Amino acid sequence: MIDLASLQRELAALGVRAGDVLMVHVSLRKMGLARSQFGAGGPELLLHALEAAVGADGTLLMILGSEYAYDWVNSKPIEERAQLLAGTPPFDRLTAAVLPEVGWFAEVFRRAPGTMLSDNPSGRFAARGARAAELLCDQPWNDYYGPGSPLQKLCDAGGKVLRLGADPNTVTVLHYAEYLARLPEKRRTRWDYVVPGAAGPQHVWVECLDDAEGIADWGGEDYFAMITNAYVATGAARQGVVGRAASELMDAASFAAFGASWMEKNFA
Repeated sequence: MIDLASLQRELAALGVRAGDVLMVHVSLRKMGLARSQFGAGGPELLLHALEAAVGADGTLLMILGSEYAYDWVNSKPIEERAQLLAGTPPFDRLTAAVLPEVGWFAEVFRRAPGTMLSDNPSGRFAARGARAAELLCDQPWNDYYGPGSPLQKLCDAGGKVLRLGADPNTVTVLHYAEYLARLPEKRRTRWDYVVPGAAGPQHVWVECLDDAEGIADWGGEDYFAMITNAYVATGAARQGVVGRAASELMDAASFAAFGASWMEKNFA
């Protein structure tokens, strides 16, 4: 039976402690908390358990991304995008749903009263708890996963990455590792949006390392998954079961450094 007490015990056994700063990745289905398995209230139960585990001094961080109805424009040549976006409704950071692939728990997290949101449409984060404002403030507009980002702040704060059944290719802190990796000619990209402006909707864009196709040509398995599995194989991650899901707790800074080193060795 999955309940609040069992989730708290399992999180504690995995190494989650009061005061932790956690970046969370969740598969409700693998945990046994999806509606089809658990009924109503599974995501809310997990959020309650996580908040109880880190306590009043702890913080929870998630990547949301944004479901943007006109994202198809970003598959078109740059010189065509302004015309294609002309007259479209502006992106609203407060109401836009999360990227579907991020998962339903992130949407519940976004909607929960007290959750803070960053305003970058591409790299939109959400945070709750004692250090939420600190993590989200002054996020760079361009290179939103790089220096000064919530990911760097997570690492600098001694934060941890908590994977609760999530696929190994979903660990967002590896995007920060892409900035740390000392490699020439990393592939970059640009994302275009319409956002609210002082004089009405305006066309803007975001430039960053390519977080869709990767920073380098790579013919093998998804390299985020390879790095995550390689790191877990070193024994550096704490492993356990939370709900029904195989789960890991990883130090964010050491994982990012491991990822950067892996990229340097394999992409050079």
